[in-house]
Amino acid sequence: MNRLTVALILLAAMVAGLFFAPVFGVTTLLVPLGVPLLLAYGVTELCSRWESLVPWRPLLLLIVGLAGVVETVLYSTTASGFPTGATFSALADGVTESWRIALQSTWPARPEPSALLFVPLLALLAGVLGVELLKLRRPILALLPSFTVVVVSQLFQAMSGFPALLCGLGYAAVAGGVFVLMPQADAEGHRGKVPALALAAPAVVLGVGGALVANLLVPAPGPAYSLKQDQLAELDARVASPLDDLAYRLEHPGTPVFSFRGDADTDRWPLVVLDDFDGVNWMPGSRYRRLGTELAPGPAVAVPTHRRSATITTSGLTGPWLPSQTWPAAVGGIAPLVEEAQGTLWLPRPGDSPRQYTLSWWSPEIHPADLLDATLDSSAPGGLAGIGDVPPEVGQLAREAVGGLRPSFRTALALERFLRERYRLATGADLPAGHSWPQLRKFLFETKLGTSEQFASAYVVLARTLAIPARLVVGFRTPDKPDAGGGYTVHNGDVVAWPEVAVSGVGWVALDPTGAARTGTGGANSLAAVTAQARTQLPPSEQIQERPLPGSDTGPGEGGTGDGGWTFPFGTVLIALAALLVAWFAGVPLAKGVRAWRRRRQPGIGAVLGACREVKDRLREHRVPCTAGMTVRDLAAAVHGTGDQSTVDGLLLLASTVDVALWSGVGTGPHSGPQAWAAVREVRRGLARRGLRARLYAAVNPRTLVPLGATRT
Repeated sequence: MNRLTVALILLAAMVAGLFFAPVFGVTTLLVPLGVPLLLAYGVTELCSRWESLVPWRPLLLLIVGLAGVVETVLYSTTASGFPTGATFSALADGVTESWRIALQSTWPARPEPSALLFVPLLALLAGVLGVELLKLRRPILALLPSFTVVVVSQLFQAMSGFPALLCGLGYAAVAGGVFVLMPQADAEGHRGKVPALALAAPAVVLGVGGALVANLLVPAPGPAYSLKQDQLAELDARVASPLDDLAYRLEHPGTPVFSFRGDADTDRWPLVVLDDFDGVNWMPGSRYRRLGTELAPGPAVAVPTHRRSATITTSGLTGPWLPSQTWPAAVGGIAPLVEEAQGTLWLPRPGDSPRQYTLSWWSPEIHPADLLDATLDSSAPGGLAGIGDVPPEVGQLAREAVGGLRPSFRTALALERFLRERYRLATGADLPAGHSWPQLRKFLFETKLGTSEQFASAYVVLARTLAIPARLVVGFRTPDKPDAGGGYTVHNGDVVAWPEVAVSGVGWVALDPTGAARTGTGGANSLAAVTAQARTQLPPSEQIQERPLPGSDTGPGEGGTGDGGWTFPFGTVLIALAALLVAWFAGVPLAKGVRAWRRRRQPGIGAVLGACREVKDRLREHRVPCTAGMTVRDLAAAVHGTGDQSTVDGLLLLASTVDVALWSGVGTGPHSGPQAWAAVREVRRGLARRGLRARLYAAVNPRTLVPLGATRT
């Protein structure tokens, strides 16, 4: 086997493994993929020197490759580099479980052996199979294992954009090298090297052009399917909601819960999000995943964000939930699960939890005036979930609270102000408890006295009645003053429940219908401070005006254009340009191919004349000066000294064929047409040696589709 071909097969397996970059990142995969395959190449070199090892080559490739996997991924399970029982157990889990753990994680996943191991194992297996299939001298069979790895990677996460283009071109380049270097059987059964890459150049050009058009002009849709959709982390057990413990914590306010040090630019610490209400209980989300290395802000956040961080030490938390923020970015010191749509952190084994971890999160930044005029995001997950059987009088109360305004952030603030002004926050002993419809009905229509539990629950059900996307959150306030050492200690008395509404482009914005929020903590640009400023800019209820709906009339004589009239259809124009480019790059070569096929299929002397016309058009594509009156021998003279000698030889062969067919008096025989087109193929091979740039220009040049004139022979 050719050494370079073997190296390319192993490189194809490595490139295929790099298609898992969206799952783990490129830098994480380079060493686990490269070292085992490099060792496998060393084994093939040894087998080429000692033929007695050839029968054992597949086994040696696997053993040495697995050793490379162990040393790069599972070294922590070895004894000074030597495998142990834990190593073999981890390898077994890598085959059966690591792919599942990767699917249960957010991406990029943590580069832990339990999640990463299946990728180098897959690439190693593809490389070994590819090397052994080289014996069949079929490039496509040797590349099939690595291509299978590419397919599997796309089932995890379909790549898009320029990363997909670069990876695809990289794999195509390696595969093309295999086709070029591997001996093939030609039509007559002789072994030789077929310039497959040259033959595939038009397809590569069309593929690259189409990919560029698709990535630059046409918005890429999300992946239609991913194996990740069917895999979620399993929760150990269902536990009581922290909302049920709120009254107890308020009755024991002095017990410390956790402390934190770092960025205090937040007024509260969410513990759990509750978004589904059946009329009796609020239920938390259950779609948890293993938290990877980092999370980006959710797709609902379109405004600029600032990254903040803090170190948290827990002391009085017994449940699985940990203090977090709405948009967590990364967690260090522990490996929690995360509910991506809510930001909730869940520790699988709270009894074994460390007392300290670091948390970083994303804080959206927006101007108060922009927040006040913002629209609501009705598609936010859980924002319009169920609220059970709503008593009839609740809907009437909700409409009265906002004066019949349409759903907007102004309406959400108006509803918050309604609860602040009409209801009182309970303090002291014998605090009200409960949040089912009987307790909420009593709070709304009878006592009008409650804790943050009733305020938050009532706000969410009233908001959803008005089609305002809202959810309930339980957590803790940030204390007003830091400790002597500069940190903050949060106690039971700081527990609070609050509603959040989904704002387009911003995400979830916390509100305070109790009016007791402590806004002294946090900077002036924190979302809590911006919300407080927007609240002060809200006009009185009777003066609140709704913004015009998009597309509605904004004044006399405006014709109902809403946004000022006609707008340029950028999307339609871009799609038309993309279709034009695709039609050009695909249609011109196709038209030329059809024309050549028709010329070759003509009977008798027509095939010979068709060959003459085809040659003249090919030379015109490569900017060789041609006129309608030039003979084939004239063309050979024009090409001589400027082109490849094989081009000249092909033209001379065609000229002799024309002489025999037209001027010998014998006429055309059965071999005249095939001989003339054999000369055409020789001319094309000579022109192909002018370089890739000249060939691409010739392939898409539409000028030769216009006839030059009658061909004189």
